[in-house]
Amino acid sequence: MMRSNLPCLSFSRHYPFLTKAFSLSGARRMAHSKFEYVRGFESKDTLLPNTWLVVRIDGRGFHSFSDRHDFVKPNDARSLDLMNAAAKVVMKAFPETVLAYGQSDEYSFVFRRNTNLYSRRASKIVTNVTSLFAANYVYLWPEFFPDTKLKYAPSFDGRCVTYPTDQNLRDYLSWRQADCHINNLYNTVFWALVQEGGLSNQKAQERLKGTLSGDKNEILFSQFNINYNEEPQQFRKGSILLKKKVSVPIEGSAPVAEEEEKQPEGGGSKAKRKPHSGTRERVQVFDLNVDMIGDEFWRENSHIYTF
Repeated sequence: MMRSNLPCLSFSRHYPFLTKAFSLSGARRMAHSKFEYVRGFESKDTLLPNTWLVVRIDGRGFHSFSDRHDFVKPNDARSLDLMNAAAKVVMKAFPETVLAYGQSDEYSFVFRRNTNLYSRRASKIVTNVTSLFAANYVYLWPEFFPDTKLKYAPSFDGRCVTYPTDQNLRDYLSWRQADCHINNLYNTVFWALVQEGGLSNQKAQERLKGTLSGDKNEILFSQFNINYNEEPQQFRKGSILLKKKVSVPIEGSAPVAEEEEKQPEGGGSKAKRKPHSGTRERVQVFDLNVDMIGDEFWRENSHIYTF
């Protein structure tokens, strides 16, 4: 009996790592079959097929964050440019994105209708987009705020919504851009009353209570000589990151067989090379600050629907 076990003992002495591997493999199989039932508690969050996917991220507690980091009021171009830079990283990391729209402390990323990213699992898509954006917001901070140390890391929440029709998608983006205009007009008047008009925050709020868009424009122009329509487009319209396929030149040289340069005797001949050019397609991300509510943008960029 002992003799029959000698080969096994010898094998285990000479190949202990294999013995351990076999043992662990068996343990995994047993554990896998025994505990796999817990996967049944996972929710099925697969998004509807053939629908536009929009992931919107929002800064959490950014009112306090902007105060702690001395953001310029009503708009800090550095902060908006930082948001754009972080969003561009997301756009490049996910080829399935078609365009993105950002304003204030939020950004919306539009994914192609036919994307099968992460099998269209909402949780996977949202967490990957949100974490990548947040990480790059922190990573790129020194580039846009070189004189302001980051006091604490900001955080962002995220959600994913599906839109079944092209018009639904347009209406969503129009909603966000209209929100940008409404908020920016209010903030522009509010901070003019505080910074130039000498009102307290509470008095400025009371002054603007119940006012309409025309009233706010009148206050800006009559009291502070500010024409709202001349404010930077980035503040009034928000930022659009749009992917387009563009042709870029390819420069190089190619041998010309029919033209040969004579070499010294014994050196053979050498084909001349002359420059040649061509083009290839490449996807670029363009930063725009234009109106998306009207038809012109969509006529000029109809490739969005089939990108």
